[in-house]
Amino acid sequence: MNNQVKHIFFDLDNTLWDFESNSKKTIFELIDEFNLAHKCRCLPSSFYKTYLLVNEDLWSLYRKGAITKEQLRSSRFTNTMLYFGYDDQKLGLVLEENYILRSPHQKGLIEGTMEVLDYLFNKYHLHIITNGFKEVQHIKIDNCNLKKYFKNIFISEEIGFNKPDKRIFEYAINYISAKNSEVIMIGDDWEADIVGAKKSEISAIYFNRNQNILKNALVAEINHLTQLLKIL
Repeated sequence: MNNQVKHIFFDLDNTLWDFESNSKKTIFELIDEFNLAHKCRCLPSSFYKTYLLVNEDLWSLYRKGAITKEQLRSSRFTNTMLYFGYDDQKLGLVLEENYILRSPHQKGLIEGTMEVLDYLFNKYHLHIITNGFKEVQHIKIDNCNLKKYFKNIFISEEIGFNKPDKRIFEYAINYISAKNSEVIMIGDDWEADIVGAKKSEISAIYFNRNQNILKNALVAEINHLTQLLKIL
């Protein structure tokens, strides 16, 4: 690994904070509490899988600037219920409110997170670059006692650009007064984290948790966070 590296940019969701598990736990709580499987005449697992697809489609639109934060939040549960033929926009908003209140308070971390941060903290300047909404991301970081490790937390909503837009990376690099050769990005999202970093001409390590098959991927790759102990 490049021995010039002084700064590490970490993604947050599904790189350090276990978004997938924490979100799933919250959604199944809501399915049970609001009797959604009965209302939508579907299995709880079917509701959850449909929500994931609806949510990803909306986030894709949001990252492109095609919809607003408010439109994303007001639509994902409502649209999921509509898929099953159940139309209740008021309930959709109630579900969204409860999800936003509960999900960020979950404390599940990706395996190896604390061990890796303890190790890297004494060797590098650590920072977070994350897509997401500021009030939610700060809660996750604070509740899991992660804030002490990071000198800066760059959140897309606060900066005004979403990964993979190179402007959020350029903003962060300028803010910490670093050279591109002194920075490396670590994240689980190929498009947002790795392509975004490459657009900004900085090094990257792809956290390939799901062992996706990559073609012509000239980038360092790990499948478990603790592999960073041997790389960095």
